[in-house]
Amino acid sequence: MHTRRTFEEICERIREQLALGVLKPGDKLPAERELAQQLGVSRNVLREALRSLEMAGVLRLQKGVKGGAFIQQGDTRRMNEVMRDMLSLGTISVRELSEARVHVLDLVVQLACANARRADLDALEANIERTELATREGRLLDRVECSREFYKLLAASTGNKVIAMIVDSVTEIHMRFVYAKVASSGVAMARLAEKRRQFLAALSERDVALASRLLRSHLESVQRMLEQDPGAMSLHVALADVQPGMRR
Repeated sequence: MHTRRTFEEICERIREQLALGVLKPGDKLPAERELAQQLGVSRNVLREALRSLEMAGVLRLQKGVKGGAFIQQGDTRRMNEVMRDMLSLGTISVRELSEARVHVLDLVVQLACANARRADLDALEANIERTELATREGRLLDRVECSREFYKLLAASTGNKVIAMIVDSVTEIHMRFVYAKVASSGVAMARLAEKRRQFLAALSERDVALASRLLRSHLESVQRMLEQDPGAMSLHVALADVQPGMRR
């Protein structure tokens, strides 16, 4: 049976304070000496706990005069890292990741048709305009970044933060494959902005069946494009420290 170490108990106590609302995002923890005394542990144990919470994305440790340990606002970066680690360890496969993305986005379309506000639709329209401009100017890698943003905006329009986090995490890795394909071949999906507008029109009309069919058709086309280049779908690409939109 696993016996928790002292620093793990300290991590759990800080997490409990977060759950109870005693600590909130943006709060600064007491100075190291004071906090160690409050918790009844040595400063070395406290430092180990703080480093662990930093790695988990709970805390941000800042050095300097205005430094200290701050509660993070929370984002999906840690989830992205976990997903990449699971790929690296072989816990999940690239095929499973792609399959999950299709099914999750099916749910996203259903919820977006029900919950998307005018502001959400306007944000998607603005994204399509940026996609058109990037296409006209031949900035295909910037267009990949527009695609990443498109799915993030679409997921946000569901009004469900958990689903938005899942979509953001899966999309971040998937877009690495797309980026690798476009960067190596200079080839990108044809008529992307046109397809996006057709989808947005269906979404605006709250037509779940049509919107789902259009998006699934596009996702299948992208998958076929990627599968034509096995190198673009390699595990190395998913794990490479390259962000969509960045130049190599």
